[in-house]
Amino acid sequence: MSFLSTRRTTTRTASCLLVLLPLSLASCNRYRFPQYSANYREYAYVSDGAANTVAVLDLVYLRQDRVLQVGHNPTGLAVNPVRNEIYAVNTGGDSVSVIDATDNKITATIGVHRQPYFIDVAADGKRAYVANSGSNTVSVLDLEHHREIAVAATGEQPGVARVAPDMRSLVVTNRASGSVSVYSISDSDTQPLTLRNAYPGCPGATDAVILPDSSKAFVACSAANKVMAISLAAAADSWRVKQDSSQLQDHLLALLDVGSTPTHLALKPDGGEIFVTNFGSDSISEIATGTNEVGGTTIIGSKPARGIVSRDNSSLWVTNFGADSASLYSIDDGKLIGGVRTGSNPDAIAFSDDEHLLLVANSGTGDVAVIRTQSKNGAELVTMLPAGGHPNDIAVKHFYAK
Repeated sequence: MSFLSTRRTTTRTASCLLVLLPLSLASCNRYRFPQYSANYREYAYVSDGAANTVAVLDLVYLRQDRVLQVGHNPTGLAVNPVRNEIYAVNTGGDSVSVIDATDNKITATIGVHRQPYFIDVAADGKRAYVANSGSNTVSVLDLEHHREIAVAATGEQPGVARVAPDMRSLVVTNRASGSVSVYSISDSDTQPLTLRNAYPGCPGATDAVILPDSSKAFVACSAANKVMAISLAAAADSWRVKQDSSQLQDHLLALLDVGSTPTHLALKPDGGEIFVTNFGSDSISEIATGTNEVGGTTIIGSKPARGIVSRDNSSLWVTNFGADSASLYSIDDGKLIGGVRTGSNPDAIAFSDDEHLLLVANSGTGDVAVIRTQSKNGAELVTMLPAGGHPNDIAVKHFYAK
């Protein structure tokens, strides 16, 4: 019997069939692959900058489903939390490709501006924001009608445009000018963005995260080995304003010293901590978001690129670009507890919806490592799926077919 057919049956291991005690049976079930209903669908989308494609990987059957032709040099990807759509930013084509996940087809192409790099989608799924690094602008997209509705000026070479969970603020990192722009968001189609503040002093501004309550933004200043913490203005009727009227305004909170060349920020789902991957010093730094302090720095692996935190806030996975591996760090214990070999130059990282699988895009070998996060032997590599010549990003979408 093949691996894939084994995965779809209820009799995966002889040991579980022979166990009679309920407790032991539960232990066996814990390490089985999930059982899915017949109409369950889950796909990983991987942008390939070398072939101008997006590879669609079927996470139920663990196989490549198809390859979609998009624009030139696709980089960033984003999933719509409401609509059944995925968006691929075509950096060389000055456009965004819209993928309908129901049948995995390109349904629209939205023109933006020069060298778009990153896209983020609002929580209600109605708008998206694209940082155009070659034109020093950010585009506002209407996702219901698949069109650009506005453009706002930014600093030089914007890299990331991150929308707050409450959809009141947009934070843009400007790499070349070493600054951070903060915008107010409105429902207006004529002026959906208004520049509210700009903060210099963040050389090589790259990644940014915003806390779940939309109260703070943290930005990696990769050329200064620091992370900038910014308090974001609250709504007039917010509890934050009732406690402190100064919360009506944005303000700089701190510049935090971390390791060398911080490139990516991994936020715990509960918002309590951020883990900084320090590409130049082979380490991660831990930031307490409540006090805006660096709690410690831990050696993690060669050239850590990106990280992701489990839904239960207990574990951090980090891709080690220079070691061809992914490291597992226990947040609860504060120590490195293991790792798994991947392909060459692992970079982008994502969980399957139930976090049973960890997906690592290997930019050097053009494939995706599929890792089981739980098995009898701990985390283990299951298979490698083809993803193109140079995978840049990875995004996951699940749904139930009608």
